[in-house]
Amino acid sequence: MMRNRTHHRRTDLEILRQLLASATHDASAAMSRWTDGLITLTLDEVRELPLDRVCSELSIDDSLLTMVVLSLEGELGGEMILTFDEENGRQLAASLLGREVNADPEWSELERSALTETGNILACAYMNAVTRLIDHELVPSAPYFVRDFGASVLEQALMVQAMTSDAVLICRTGFHREGEQLNWHVLFVPTDALRDRMGDALHARA
Repeated sequence: MMRNRTHHRRTDLEILRQLLASATHDASAAMSRWTDGLITLTLDEVRELPLDRVCSELSIDDSLLTMVVLSLEGELGGEMILTFDEENGRQLAASLLGREVNADPEWSELERSALTETGNILACAYMNAVTRLIDHELVPSAPYFVRDFGASVLEQALMVQAMTSDAVLICRTGFHREGEQLNWHVLFVPTDALRDRMGDALHARA
């Protein structure tokens, strides 16, 4: 029985990976348009991880990161976190604004807006793809900009999932600039309810 359950879980993970690859394709197209062809995305991994090992497995520690965070409210919810190190976040903002990289320790309102709009564009592309699949509208919250310790922010984002499960599904997407891998990532963490709804919809179409 345990072997069958594990097999079904792995099969569901493969099916969800196909969905999220399609959503990443849509997000990559949106990102390419937003950056005038400079930036594209690829799906790095879709994994189920124990809650207490998420940060270590994703190599997210207490380093200071620049992040854009969005939430999906309700049972069919989840979290999306766009992460950069300081250098790469500044470079993206400068590219979007057509300026030199800002050396001021404080981020300007324009820089913050450029990154939050990037998060908004990516979230809408992902959520539109999932919405079409499950026939249920998913509306992300307004994105907010935060500079904080990466592990702390991720742990806060997982609090809702921690109330119902001891493991979470993590979708991690990487960024590329003209073929070069960048130290930027999008983490999408659906609740168990949303994950199950996606799986049911994919099985129904199979």
